[in-house]
Amino acid sequence: MARPADPARPDIYARITNQIIDQLEAGVRPWTQPWTGGNPVTRPLRHDGTPYSGINVLLLWSEAFSRGFASPTWMTFRQALALGAHVRKGEKGSTVVYANQIARTETGDAGEEVEQRIPFLKAYTVFNIEQIDDLPETYRPTLPEPVNPHERLEAVERFFAGLSADIRHGGSVAYYVPASDHVQMPPFETFHDAGAYYATLGHECVHWTGHGSRLARDFSRSTQAYAREELVAELGAAFLCADLRLELEPREDHAAYLGHWLEVLRADKRFLFSAAAHAQRAVAWMHEAHP
Repeated sequence: MARPADPARPDIYARITNQIIDQLEAGVRPWTQPWTGGNPVTRPLRHDGTPYSGINVLLLWSEAFSRGFASPTWMTFRQALALGAHVRKGEKGSTVVYANQIARTETGDAGEEVEQRIPFLKAYTVFNIEQIDDLPETYRPTLPEPVNPHERLEAVERFFAGLSADIRHGGSVAYYVPASDHVQMPPFETFHDAGAYYATLGHECVHWTGHGSRLARDFSRSTQAYAREELVAELGAAFLCADLRLELEPREDHAAYLGHWLEVLRADKRFLFSAAAHAQRAVAWMHEAHP
């Protein structure tokens, strides 16, 4: 017999989505300003330096932004103890989630055994290293070398060239055209700095990954299909920029999407998780596309 849901247990999907909704309503996109204090641009990192992925990136960027943490590194209470450190008394942790499936064998209508795979989500608590004392010196950040913000970046240029995408330049608007499967970009020189150019190119290339010959991402059967795809591209650009060590600033031409994103998230408390997963797959596909 199935166990009834505990009505007192908070819906983790709703709680996390509402947290992001509150920030969007305040005009803040937490994925565009997750770094402060001169630290290198990066995804949130586990205690061993492994980057977080998917929804956990948004959760920890959101926490870092709202609470003013400059460090990207997080760990559990026990992980801090194992390093000979300790979380300061009174510090409040931050929520991250672990997603997986459990397999259960049931008997079907005809008496046959049917294996059911049931997804589940488990929340646990981590602390930013700025909340932890007595950590080893290796956890102190190393500041990046300054770069000229107006020059093309060789490594980033190689990354996009390695995608073998049809990227064309001209005009004053950036967009992706599914019918011809090409990305259209304004000339590099028209952007106020190199970071803005690469962030915009990353956004359009996330759209490009959704083509039927690649990830075949399709929201056409959903309400607000365009807004859903734009949120995936927005998050994917944020993840990709962090991987490429590029700052991501809010695009003014995307301000109009905020209202549509809010409508989607209010109506579907699980879509933020889905959008983050789609964005993660898109960026992973781009990384794996290189020889």
